This record gives sequence, C-alpha cells and structure tokens, in this order.
Amino acid sequence: MADLPEAFDSFIGRREQMFPVLGEDDLARAARFGSARQYAAGEYLFRAGQPGPGLFLLLRGVVTICQRDGLGHVAPIVREGPGSFLGEVGQLSGAPALVDGVADEAVEAILVPPPQLRALLTAEADLGERITRALILRRVALIERGAAGAVLIGDAQGPHLVRLEHFLRRNGQPYHVISPREDASACALASQYANRPHEMLAVCPDGSILVDPDEHALARCLGLLDAGEQQQLFDVAIIGAGPAGLATAVYAASEGLEVVALDCRAFGGQAGASARIENYLGFPTGISGQALAGRAYVQAQKFGARVLVPAQVETLECGAGMDAPTLHLTDGRQLRARAVVVATGARYNRPEARNLPAFEGRGVWYWASPIEARLCKGEHVVLVGGGNSAGQAAVFLAAHAAQVTMLVRGAALAATMSRYLVDRIAAARNITVLPRQELVELDGDAGGHLSDVAWQDRDTGAVTRRPVRNLFLFIGASPETAFLAGCGVALDRAGFVVTGGPGRGELESSLAGVFAVGDVRAGSTKRVGAAIGEGAAVVAALHRYLEARTQESRA
Repeated sequence: MADLPEAFDSFIGRREQMFPVLGEDDLARAARFGSARQYAAGEYLFRAGQPGPGLFLLLRGVVTICQRDGLGHVAPIVREGPGSFLGEVGQLSGAPALVDGVADEAVEAILVPPPQLRALLTAEADLGERITRALILRRVALIERGAAGAVLIGDAQGPHLVRLEHFLRRNGQPYHVISPREDASACALASQYANRPHEMLAVCPDGSILVDPDEHALARCLGLLDAGEQQQLFDVAIIGAGPAGLATAVYAASEGLEVVALDCRAFGGQAGASARIENYLGFPTGISGQALAGRAYVQAQKFGARVLVPAQVETLECGAGMDAPTLHLTDGRQLRARAVVVATGARYNRPEARNLPAFEGRGVWYWASPIEARLCKGEHVVLVGGGNSAGQAAVFLAAHAAQVTMLVRGAALAATMSRYLVDRIAAARNITVLPRQELVELDGDAGGHLSDVAWQDRDTGAVTRRPVRNLFLFIGASPETAFLAGCGVALDRAGFVVTGGPGRGELESSLAGVFAVGDVRAGSTKRVGAAIGEGAAVVAALHRYLEARTQESRA
C-alpha cells in the first residue's frame, strides 16, 4: 500500500480508493488491453509536461512518483509497487503528464494507451469503476495540493494572474501561485524580466516561461490545447461544453458516435461557476457546478469524445451542396462534422454603469468561486442580480465576506428565484437584500482596483455610495450565436436559436442537421436539469438524421 505524504492528509480516509492494489485476476483482465514494457533503474516511465503514454500496470519493481515544476523544485509524492497502476484522469485523453514517474529498480509493467484504457473502463465495469475513481481522486489531490502544473509568479490579487488562475481552476488543472517577494527562485526569475514591464510570469512544467500570457498561450504551453489539424469527419460537433453540451457528448459518444466538443472558455459553462446547485436531481445535499461539470467532462472522455478547450468557433459554414458543415475556428483551424449541436449557452450581461469596463478583473466579477472568495474574505461585497445564480453566489459569499448586499431591480426575489434560495438568503444574518435598486457608477483607487460602488433607488432616485472592493454581477445573459450569422439558422428577435416547426423535431433548427440545446435555444427552460435533459434527448434526433443521410447516400 502506498504511503501518502503529509500534503495528502485530507485524503487519508480514501487511501485505498486512491491507490488500490490489484490482485492477479484484476491484472490479468486489464493486461489484455496493453503490452509489456521494461524499464531499467533510473529510467523515466513518464515526465511532467510530456504527452502521457497511458496507464501503467506494475508487475515487478518500484516506481517513485514525483512532482516537478518549471522552477526546478522536485519532491516525491508516493512510491508504487507490484499490483499498483500509475496514472491520473488526464490519461483518458493522452494529456501531458503532471508528475514524473521514475523506476527505483528494474521494472516490468503493462502499458495501456489511452484508446485501450477507455476500452478497458467500458468492458470491465467493476474494475473500470475502481480505476476511474482512483484516477479522478489523484487529479483532485494534485489540484488541492497545488504543487504540480503551472507556476504563476506575481501578485496573488493581480487581475491578470487571477484571470489565469480562474481559467486553470475551471478546467480542472493543478497550479500554484508564488510571490517573488516570498520565494528566492521566483524572485531570481522575476529579476531576469525586470527590464520588460509585466504583471506576472507563468512557468510551465517543461521550464517554458510566458510573460503575461492569455488563456490560449498558457493552454498551448501546458499541452492542453490540441493545435493539430483535425482531418477526420466527425459524426457530431458540439459547440459549447456546458451542461447541455457535455450531456450531448456523453450520450452520443456512449452510443458509438464520433464526437468532438468545443468550448472557448472552460467546460461547465455558467453552471460550472455555480458555488452550489441544490435542486439538481440525485444530490440532496447539493453539488458545486464545478464538481458536476468535472464529472461529466471525465465521463465524456471515458466514452471517447474529444473535448477541445479553449477552442472558439468563429463561423459555421453550412449550406446546399456541402457534404458536411464546417466549423472555422478563430485560430485558423477547421473541423468537419456530419451534424452540429449548438450548445453555446449565453454570455454574461453587463449593466449600464459608469466605469464598469475599467474594473473587470480588478474587482468586478461575473462568477463566485473560491478564488474570488479568498479575495473578499472579511470584506463588504455587493452583488447585483435576483435569479438563481445570484442567490447561489450570495449564499456562498456570505460564508466568506463580512457582509453581502444584494441589489435587485424588482420588488422582491420570489418572482425570479427558487424558494429554497429565497429562504436561505432570508435566514442569513450577513445578507441584505435591497429591492428596486440599480447600479450606476464605479470608482477605483490609485492602483486601478475597484474602491467605490454607487447605486440608485429606482423609485426615489436617491443615490447610495459605499466603499466596496469586490462587486459581483449576475444579471442574466445573452445568447452566444454571433458565429451563426450567414449560415441560415433562424434566430428569434433576442438572438436565440429557433427550433421545431413543420417537418422538424423539437430540437432541430431551421437548417437540417443543425440542432440546438440548452440556454441558447429559444423557449428553453433556463435550468441545469433541463439543459442536461435536452442534451440527452437530442441524441435520438441525431441518430435519425444521420441514418437518413446514410440512406440518401446509398440511394
């Protein structure tokens, strides 16, 4: 049994689930999916930052798993012996390894590459369940340990660093933040870039250094973004990896369709930023949006779906005479699929308040995660909005902030928020709800960070100003459908995709082979459960459409 280091203390109770030892029968069942490998003492089975070869089943010898970052820090995590298997959830897709695995002595192992690993998990249900649980727990442990993955060097409250931190967290990637004032290695590295004005540095596991990178540059450096051309013709391309898109990916891939799903930000969509969803079926104590989305993301990959994040569709080319719709990405690449599911959801609305754009990322937030909670600990925060997302965020922030003031345009919360959240907010001692209020102005300090917020009573016109360093906006969203311009897909006046109608299924757009599910669909119920239901339902329509296309081609 592997010994867990002190940093894994929170997982001690799940030791056997994280590092199970397989018996001879289990090893034999799993071995038929891989091939034999031998490694000499001191040889690496895998290295952090390099493409992961797959899952290793140890037959003989001992392997030490070490964390290593781009600053040269190396520390052992665990030693594994015969009967153990090496890998974490990234091996389902062949993602870069997050840690090193080096042979302490001569090692014999079975290597199960990603495609065969997915086949193993499906074919051997009981064994697959144990392996999958361990792979997920190992990734969670690496995230909570905050040692593997990218190193972000800079001010922990700097807007550029916070944005990248949020990107990595939303996409389930481990990372850690170091201040150059507190770490000698970080200080020495930062001094090398003193003549180049910057806010932060990002160091990848392979030692590559990025200066103020955007999300795409960081993703490429970490090996998260598959920049290669996708030559194959997919059965289904899903644009958007929120609840509806992920549900479509899971059900379509599990039924044998070749699936690719794309999202320009992070899997989970707006729901992924929800602190706690308490009215989703099957989770009586609630579940965070990140946890729910993370499970769906792993499930989609388990069944073989390709999930590309970040990857943004610039235009969708689809018309008469084309054998398949073509997705043109903003990075110049193209993807082709026989059918397309639009699941792009919506983008956050911004109120008409003076100076708002200047403070986005500098005190103005459109989500409430542990990262933002850390920034506003013990402070007074203002939250604008009266829907379920606003209620969930208010309850979450109330556990960290000294005071939460909610500004609501309407006369009460009951008309726009679920009853359980209304009651939860009413019972919270540090949440104040101010009805009939509208945000009007923001001001900042000398460093460019938000310092003051002003709102106006819609009935009396009275303006209230308070010193506030963190403002949270949850005032609805508009559909992400700009990429459909010129494609012939009918939209309603607000920009949502119109589905149904004569000769169309409920989820099919005005253009054959293009479907819409979730929040982006006109008339949909804007709830996580409804989005997931539509994602499951559209797969039957996809099968009917693809079968009809196949019959047409044979005729």
